[in-house]
Amino acid sequence: MRLSSIFAIAAAFFGAAVLCLVAAQFSVTVIEDTSRQGVRDKLDAEGLPWAEVDADGLQVFLAGTAPTEATRFKALSVAGTVVDAARLIDQMLVEDSAQIAPPRFSVEILRNDSGVSLIGLVPVSTDRDALVADIRKASGDGQVSDLLEVADYPHSDTWEDALRYAVKSLKNLPRSKISVDAERVEITAMTDSPEEKRAREIELARSVPENLRLALNISAPRPVITPFTLRYVYENDLGRFDACAVDTEEARAMIMSAASGAGLIERPECVIGLGVPSPKWGQAVSLAIKALGDLGGGSVTFSDADISLEALQGTDQGAFDSVVGQLENALPDVFALHAVLPPPPDNSAPEVPEFVATLSPEGLVQIRGRVGSDVMRETADSFAKARFSSSAVHTTARVVDGLPEDWPLRVLAGLEALSYLSNGAVTVTPDELRVTGSTGRRDAGSMIAGILSDQLGEGERYDIDVTYQKELDPVLGIPTPDECEEMLAEVQRGRKITFEPGSATIDANGAAIMDDIAAILKRCGELRMEIGGHTDSQGREIMNEQLSLDRARSVLDELRARRVLTSRITAKGYGESQPIANNGTEEGREANRRIEFKLIRPKPVTEEETTLESLAQPVEEEEEGSAVVVTQTEEDSTDEQN
Repeated sequence: MRLSSIFAIAAAFFGAAVLCLVAAQFSVTVIEDTSRQGVRDKLDAEGLPWAEVDADGLQVFLAGTAPTEATRFKALSVAGTVVDAARLIDQMLVEDSAQIAPPRFSVEILRNDSGVSLIGLVPVSTDRDALVADIRKASGDGQVSDLLEVADYPHSDTWEDALRYAVKSLKNLPRSKISVDAERVEITAMTDSPEEKRAREIELARSVPENLRLALNISAPRPVITPFTLRYVYENDLGRFDACAVDTEEARAMIMSAASGAGLIERPECVIGLGVPSPKWGQAVSLAIKALGDLGGGSVTFSDADISLEALQGTDQGAFDSVVGQLENALPDVFALHAVLPPPPDNSAPEVPEFVATLSPEGLVQIRGRVGSDVMRETADSFAKARFSSSAVHTTARVVDGLPEDWPLRVLAGLEALSYLSNGAVTVTPDELRVTGSTGRRDAGSMIAGILSDQLGEGERYDIDVTYQKELDPVLGIPTPDECEEMLAEVQRGRKITFEPGSATIDANGAAIMDDIAAILKRCGELRMEIGGHTDSQGREIMNEQLSLDRARSVLDELRARRVLTSRITAKGYGESQPIANNGTEEGREANRRIEFKLIRPKPVTEEETTLESLAQPVEEEEEGSAVVVTQTEEDSTDEQN
């Protein structure tokens, strides 16, 4: 073979090799660029721009620092949808967990008749066994379902306080949902009555820790009223409701409008309840009250669908017949009217027998007047002792003949009505039953009217003159914290807590005032309060400060001895630092030696709001928005927390 042929063949093979090498290099570059760009585009589309992508041949490298382990795994999964997972090389790091914003710890406590359920996220430091045990104890040893998750992150200083408050609140809320986080507790619950609703709201608001915000949403179902009762009295150009029950707000507005035209000067708190005999209740009541206005006075009583209208004595017969006739024709179906025009007075009539029972503000019951038999006297005495107490009832009623047959029924109905009062009297005569007095129950008038209507029957005459007084209300009668502070100051204006000279021992005069102070604090309930001790300027300053603190602690001990709740009361000694008079005179020094009770009032501070969106932002970015929380002022190191 000639040499030229050999060179030609070698050159051909060399050219082919070079061409293959160039083609292979081009193919590798295309694959790398395609893989790199495809993975990059997919990561950007999924919101993962932090991931860095590189390629070397068939291998695709993922680098960068992931915010969380879950985000790193997501980046791998997303890249695996573009190239084969076997080609992926993971070189990603995970951001240090100390730089990540902690999760928002929260707990939902759900309680119903089936038990209690716990749902949410709590710190790993929370003792879940102790939490479940406390909740089981607060809910009456019911079943507790623990569905909590835990996370190993630091928590706010107020987290444990919020959790303890929520568990404590659960005790008196059998149907409730309590949402807890470190700064806020939200309570949604249902109670059995409006009275219980008010009691729970006051109790929860008073016991909330100072650093927490509280949101309350407590509801009470509408009461079932049986019989559905309303009574309106119009005399001397003045009108009043002895009882008022309505089924809707619209009916109440309609009734108030009619009453305004018949002398009403003070709007009552009508009870909105269930049990109305007709959806036209408001229309029927409005027509009856308007009829009273046309007659110039009298009373009208509704007991379900039965209406008793009584005109004033001396009303013209013709006017009475005309007004009553119009009312009968205008009343909706179902309602039945019984109208009475009292006869003129008979001055020759014999003495009217009566039965009287009185209830004093101290709770003592005096029964006097007439009864028909020894058995009836014993029955009235026993009934009264059952309604009040055996030691509070004193009976002096005498037995006489000739009383009406329904006298026993009227006597017992009157005693039952009396039990709804704080103080007052009930008077029973053959023609009328009258109840007068004061009460701390808003619905007392309605309840008494319902009892008398139900037991005495249609057409019977009775009169109710009951006044609601807020201070007698077992719930609303509780003074506000500011009122309590003023009461404590008032009791010390004419006298003061005094001590033995140079000592922290309260003397005999000071012990007497401590009884009054203890009574006020028991009535006020738990308050966050400071007992401040003050001295005059005689003696060394450091000794005066210690003496004032010892005296404040002595007052605190005296309150404990009188069974006053002192867990939220602090004792502090100010010594001679806060004089209120001139220490250069004996009178001034005497004034400066004092004990003061002051509320520890919270002050609002601004705290950065934490939201789900803000948790996703880098921690070095500043978040917008703020929330107002209540915090407690710092106390001096000499305070003694009890």
